[in-house]
Order: sequence, then structure tokens, then C-alpha cells
Amino acid sequence: MDNSYVPATEKELESWMKENCYNFKSYSINGNSIYEGCGIDNSGGLFIWYYTERGKRTVLKYFPSEPEIVEYAFNQIKADKWAKAHCIGFTTSKAEKQELENILKDANIEFFQDEIPYYGLERTVYRTFVLGCNINKTQHLKLKYCKEK
Repeated sequence: MDNSYVPATEKELESWMKENCYNFKSYSINGNSIYEGCGIDNSGGLFIWYYTERGKRTVLKYFPSEPEIVEYAFNQIKADKWAKAHCIGFTTSKAEKQELENILKDANIEFFQDEIPYYGLERTVYRTFVLGCNINKTQHLKLKYCKEK
């Protein structure tokens, strides 16, 4: 699909997200369930863009038609780096983080890393994310470097 493509229906948006390897963890598109994030709902012909967190739903915007809300959601999702981020590294080892970084650089795979105090301030976790369909090339690395819990 070219850069001018804009889906007109939720089904088309869902297909576009799947084809481009976006994740659905934070977006409820075409009815999938999420714990936290944004989604599309239809109430009596009025389309709702909402945010949900811990079971509390907050309406963010209303739209009169499906194509309008889908275009809005499409632009929001495209602008969200986390929407196409897939975690393949989750480790407390700085050496493993560096090893994974070197593998991805050598393979010319787009990625980013961060560190968070997941287990407390004394035990940093290093996370590595690949973007979009690079997840398909790196699943084997996730098995080795994603050591959550």
C-alpha cells in the first residue's frame, strides 16, 4: 500500500494494522479486547474514540461517520511509536542487552532500547523493541533475550 492510503472502515484499519505488523495491545479496533488504551465504539450510529484504563472508559472524541473516526484512529496509530513496537529483549543483564543490540545492528534491523526500574531501583531491566514487521525476523531472538519474570 502506498503512503496516501487511508482505510475507510474498521475492518480495513484492522487489516492494515495486521499487514504492517502493528500490535493490538493498546488499541481496540474492530472489537478486540484491551486492558488499557484507545478504541473505537459505535453507539446508535455515533462513533466514539475512547480511552480505557483499569475498567474506566473515558470518551475522547465523537465522530458522525465510520470513515472519519477510522481516519482519525489511523493517524493516531501511525504517530504512536509504541503501536508498532514489539518487545524482544527484557533482561537485567547489560551484557545481554549489548549482545542483542549488536545482533540487530549487524542485521540492519530497526530497533530501540530503554531501561526501567521494573524490579525496583536497584535492579534495572533493559528492554529492546523492534518495529513493525521486523518482529517476523526476530522471533528467535525473543526466545533467548526476553526473560520477563
